[in-house]
Amino acid sequence: MSALRYRFHTRELGEYDIHYRALRDRNQYEDLGGEAEAVGISPASWPLFGVVWQAGEVLAKLMVSYEIGSRRILEVGCGVGLASLLLNKRHANITATDIHPAARRNLQFNTRLNNDRDIPFLRTAWEDPRLEQAGLFDLIIASDVLFEPDHADKLSAFIDRYAEARCEVVLVDGGRGLGPRFTRRMQALGYQHRQLLGIDPLSNPESYKGKIQRYRKG
Repeated sequence: MSALRYRFHTRELGEYDIHYRALRDRNQYEDLGGEAEAVGISPASWPLFGVVWQAGEVLAKLMVSYEIGSRRILEVGCGVGLASLLLNKRHANITATDIHPAARRNLQFNTRLNNDRDIPFLRTAWEDPRLEQAGLFDLIIASDVLFEPDHADKLSAFIDRYAEARCEVVLVDGGRGLGPRFTRRMQALGYQHRQLLGIDPLSNPESYKGKIQRYRKG
């Protein structure tokens, strides 16, 4: 197994320069100790956490001036965590979560790359019981996380387990066809839905078909 290869990037997001390390391409794989296999991550899907997708760029751009105040924020399926890095630069109360065992290491590498504090991280699957020590969140964000038919059900239930009684959810839907089902599940849980104005990603905007969805309860 060859060593992982990375590329380093700097993104100008509003007044912030965010530096991050991402996998060189989607042909990378390194599952030391079989951690990823143990949680159901195949070799084909292993590298997906380590690249920044267009929807992730949109979420980061949206968070440049999004109202955060003192709210506790959770990024779900953070991957490289571009939005979390941006919010951390804004001194937001941000926590990140991902099922991938390599996500924490890469995220903390990137926080140090930006000379910022470490970002609290939860490694958990959407179907796992709620981690009581994590607490609840006022704003939950995610981007391009709906890939499989059961993801809409699992993600909506996961979000509701970690949501405060009054909570806002922002999902940048990557346009893979599961967004409407997710919206129906969120509405069934008592969330009001609104689609926000679109934002172009930083890369290849002409090919982007995603939408920004917002859900609120309480």
